[in-house]
Amino acid sequence: MQKSYTIFISFIVAMGGFLLGFDSAVISGAINGITVFFEMTDVQLGFAVGCVIFGAMGGNIFAGPLSDKFGRKKVLLVTAILFTLSAIWSATATTYITFVIARIIGGIGIGGAILIAPIYIAEVAPPKLRGSLVSLNQLNIVIGISVAYFSNYFLKDLEGESWRWMLGVEAIPAIIYFVALFTVPRSPRWLIQKLNLVKIAEKTLIKIGGPDYALMTIDEIQRSIAKKETKGTLSQFFGSRMRTILIIALGIAFFQQITGINAIFYYAPSIFEQAGGSTDASFLQAIVVGLTNLVFTLVAIRLIDRLGRKPLLIIGTSAMAIALSMATLAFNNATYEINESTLENVSNHEIKIAIITLKGTTYTSQKELFSNVAPLLSVDQLHEFKRSEVKRFISINATLVLIAILLYVAAFAISLGPVMWTLLSEIFPGNIKGIAISIVGFFNSLVSYTVTQFFPWELTNLGPTITFAIYAVMAVLSLLFVMKYVIETKGKSLEEVEELLIN
Repeated sequence: MQKSYTIFISFIVAMGGFLLGFDSAVISGAINGITVFFEMTDVQLGFAVGCVIFGAMGGNIFAGPLSDKFGRKKVLLVTAILFTLSAIWSATATTYITFVIARIIGGIGIGGAILIAPIYIAEVAPPKLRGSLVSLNQLNIVIGISVAYFSNYFLKDLEGESWRWMLGVEAIPAIIYFVALFTVPRSPRWLIQKLNLVKIAEKTLIKIGGPDYALMTIDEIQRSIAKKETKGTLSQFFGSRMRTILIIALGIAFFQQITGINAIFYYAPSIFEQAGGSTDASFLQAIVVGLTNLVFTLVAIRLIDRLGRKPLLIIGTSAMAIALSMATLAFNNATYEINESTLENVSNHEIKIAIITLKGTTYTSQKELFSNVAPLLSVDQLHEFKRSEVKRFISINATLVLIAILLYVAAFAISLGPVMWTLLSEIFPGNIKGIAISIVGFFNSLVSYTVTQFFPWELTNLGPTITFAIYAVMAVLSLLFVMKYVIETKGKSLEEVEELLIN
């Protein structure tokens, strides 16, 4: 088996994951800059950050059918162009509207790349390597996240509007991705299923696994085609034969996002600032989060074809529930002190003067602090206090918060992160895979958008304690779902998985 060739083309295709991860995390360092430059409210900030997912929904809907019609490779080339355009436009935007449009364009690229790259890799990878190779996409996502955090840290002190450099630098890897995609072949399964180009597909399959592997795979694909009378339709997708597959796919897509992972990645520095950290410290802690994500994704790649998909999901979701409970406990036990030292750090002079009468008081919760501060401030000042100044007064076990976030990210990286995309690339029948992946990807993006859109509002109005408690409950529910519904696909061909689930 020519492992090196298969790994090479899989890694090139998975570079779309790098751009996805970079695009997702780079905004975390630009939040303060864009908030000030575009004079955003919490809702506007939530949309400016989350609109990339809004765009991803469009990419999700169209990427699958377009890849079925024109091929996986051509759709990936388009995503590279969209990433490049988005990076340059968002970095040069002068109005809130143009900034959002640029972000949505990048989101369309994300929606395409996150769906089509795993499909392509699953279609070229031999069964024994498929889990590991599909997980390369997730590995590249977390490398992209880590590189974005490093990039933000080194660019944050540039004179002028450093956020523009943070967002614009993404154009470099996007152009590299576009050029590199010309070195990969078209998917052999797609060539046979859609164009009946058996000879061309055979050449690629021989490079992947040798002549015997090529003949066996072509035979499997042709027997699978013979069983299907028509191409996949929406009615088939929602038919009774697909019920088990739909439960697994929609359930895992829901729980991957509702447990709050994108809120952590998009707002990591803001969360650490909520825990009382300085701006420099919060950026450095975000880098540690990115590196943790990277290391444990490598662990997942090592284990996914050995331990299996379901065991990793059970271990990961259990650890996520524990980690989110730890974060909830840390913020719940925090106190808020108004004294001479904490008042000195307040940046808004009018707020500082207004609350100086409370000097010497300590509160056991954010809610208690806000209720005592509210009568002394105007509506706008109170909002500013909740959004930017409350972190000046918190006394919290910041180490526990950091450990909880790192454990949560590590647990996600070995479970819901890579395993979801592996399962989605495996469980749908070939004739309906494009439509199915698009619908499930759209649903996954919708949940992600909802979480990201409301996270700033939750931190301001509900406080971090309730916010993390909600995510902890969702992690427990995700564990129960995995134990009841998810099946094991380790070591099975795509045709064997289809046969198992349909029957």
